[in-house]
Amino acid sequence: MPSQLFKSPIGRFRVIAFLEGLSFITILFVTMPLKYYYQQPTPNLVVGMLHGVLFMIYLYAAFRLKISENWDTRLTLKTLAASVIPFGTFYMDHKVFRHL
Repeated sequence: MPSQLFKSPIGRFRVIAFLEGLSFITILFVTMPLKYYYQQPTPNLVVGMLHGVLFMIYLYAAFRLKISENWDTRLTLKTLAASVIPFGTFYMDHKVFRHL
């Protein structure tokens, strides 16, 4: 079943959204406390760079889907907003993406 995700554009987007959301949560709840409470900045640098790359891929993929799947502006804006709200990508996947 997981290999089915890679067969469609929305499936690939769901994987990207999951990874982007996971990196965001990791930054907030793991690497930021390590950086500020335990003076360990290195994990934040590494995960922060990974998150930045995943965020850019997420944005690119969202705009590609807007064009290829003819998403309306409201769905596109919700998708973009989900990437900057903690747990937003997981919520959108559960409520919207898995049903497309």
